[in-house]
Amino acid sequence: MPTANSSYDDPRLDNPVYEALSGAHARFAQRKGRALRYDPEVAPFLAVPSDASAADWRDAVELMPPGTMAGILHDGSALPESVEVADGFELVQMIGADVVGCADPEVATLGPADVPEMLELVELTQPGPFLTRTIELGRYVGIRRDGSLAAMAGERLRFQGWTEISAVCTAPAHRGQGLASRLMATLVADIQRRSEGVFLHVLGNNTGAIRLYKELGFRARGGGVISVLARPGAD
Repeated sequence: MPTANSSYDDPRLDNPVYEALSGAHARFAQRKGRALRYDPEVAPFLAVPSDASAADWRDAVELMPPGTMAGILHDGSALPESVEVADGFELVQMIGADVVGCADPEVATLGPADVPEMLELVELTQPGPFLTRTIELGRYVGIRRDGSLAAMAGERLRFQGWTEISAVCTAPAHRGQGLASRLMATLVADIQRRSEGVFLHVLGNNTGAIRLYKELGFRARGGGVISVLARPGAD
């Protein structure tokens, strides 16, 4: 597993969507030149290489049918005129420098039959993108209360040596019980058993989540902007 010091220096973490689609998640990739995009039912992300040219950006837009949108980590590079920025979000990337995994017997692995309930929880709590086939990206886990899904979390981006934890959310009625921490500890235990490092992304203004992640042993590595690109529909 990468050490706490070396993890901060891994340049692949600067472009994790591209790294995932170039490697472990290549089976989910749509390609145009060097531009890559997840199957839109799996994840809403688009990526270009870190040394992207104007041609790469044009190819990226071609992966977006007219009338659709996609999210991309955007360094401020000039965009083709055929696309516009519909929204943008400041992100903080955090590395599990000091996290300790611990399997929890109450945590259950979620499967395809759980997706409708997972989508309902995501709609209620808004932790970030989770679509009908996102569950295919890695292991997703949950805790139930009275038969209903109270909290969930899962593995999203993955490339050699690294796995991202995402979709961490708890229903309002069950917050303050430490469920998110237990779910994350279970996932971290799995990731560490694979001798991988763990990372996550959180909105920069989500101070409560950032505080929780720091308490669990995550440390901020850097920031960035994810832009929501929109390609206007044909007239």
